[in-house]
Amino acid sequence: MKKNKISIIAEFCQNHNGNINILNKMIEKAAESGATHAKVQNIFAKELTFRPCFEKGIKIKNKIVCIKRPYKNEYERLKKLELNYKQLERFVEKCKKFQLIPLITCFTKSQIDLLSKIGFKTIKIASYDCSSFQFLREANKKFTNLIVSTGATYDDEIQKAAQILKSKSFTFLHCITIYPTPLKDINLNRIKFLKKFTKNVGYSDHAVAIDQNLIAIKLAILMGANVIEKHFTILEANKTRDGVVSMTPRHLSKISEFAKLKKHDQRYSLKETSKKLINKIYGRTNRNMTDIELLNRSYYKGRFGSIAFKNDSRKHIYNWEEI
Repeated sequence: MKKNKISIIAEFCQNHNGNINILNKMIEKAAESGATHAKVQNIFAKELTFRPCFEKGIKIKNKIVCIKRPYKNEYERLKKLELNYKQLERFVEKCKKFQLIPLITCFTKSQIDLLSKIGFKTIKIASYDCSSFQFLREANKKFTNLIVSTGATYDDEIQKAAQILKSKSFTFLHCITIYPTPLKDINLNRIKFLKKFTKNVGYSDHAVAIDQNLIAIKLAILMGANVIEKHFTILEANKTRDGVVSMTPRHLSKISEFAKLKKHDQRYSLKETSKKLINKIYGRTNRNMTDIELLNRSYYKGRFGSIAFKNDSRKHIYNWEEI
């Protein structure tokens, strides 16, 4: 079988529901279905920050200016999804056993050293930390490669991130931080902008998994994306928080098979797809963020912080701050 030149990341996210048996089965199914990487998230509820405006949300003249996400509810939800360091070590070992490259999203600076020691060579930086420049500097020292999502990030922030990371190989992923992302908002032409900064450019997809037979991912591959990331589940869509945007093993197999085709065969396989739809998905190279993206940015940027103690009191240090 032809080897995939495109990296396909099966993002497990919260779809394991904190269940190690499900997590292990996900690794096996991802490998079976053609993934090259398996990714989890390094989330600890104790690093969740309390910010008063999100307790009740804020509306001004019937317009939401701050989403409602109460701290206690979110803390309790995340606590059930935690993977401890021993479990992460086993995740790395099992991925290697099934010839998958283990990946993890790191959410705070305090976790960088530990994740490096556990055996992760590459980590993912979430969209909302693309502009946490101090975080990027520290992570860049510890890991061979960083994969950085650029959703909800301004152009000048992306440019500065590229300057910080240029001493090593790094990957920028185009994504839209709307969950799920309507096809009209995907704007795959942003990939062209990201290629100005690195040859390693990919697409992190948040569209509904069945939308037009995974058309956005296929078009991204045709555009030259060499990394594809999408949430992955082995459970029914209604059994996990991210089910609606998650691919199944069957979807993953389709993506893997498409990625192995020659370019002219990829184009031929899409010949029945309307040009109007294709142009809608390509969208614009330059675009403004939607209100939803800006609201998500205001919540998720600063959602987690490194724990520090000063004068016997505990506080969180944000990723853009120096410890």
